[in-house]
Amino acid sequence: MKKVALAEFRDHLSQYLVEAEDEQIVVTKHGKPAGVLTGFATDDDWFDFQLENDPRFLKKIEESRASIRASRGVPWEQVKKEDDKRTSASRIRRVPRRS
Repeated sequence: MKKVALAEFRDHLSQYLVEAEDEQIVVTKHGKPAGVLTGFATDDDWFDFQLENDPRFLKKIEESRASIRASRGVPWEQVKKEDDKRTSASRIRRVPRRS
């Protein structure tokens, strides 16, 4: 993690935006951390960041973990079996036409 003084950061913002794609940059004010610049190399990185910081998503994850700890989860084998059934039932079988 790189540290940069606010004045330096302000003068070279576009440079630090590029650098932030590879590592977070801590912006300091009077020598103390004041903020963090996080860059995104791809749209997927941006999407991941949004999920990781969305309180509704984090709440759902915690609810799911609590459910599993309380033995109310669904075993992977059951999910896979139901998915396999659904997939095979939705396949359309074509019979070749005779000329």
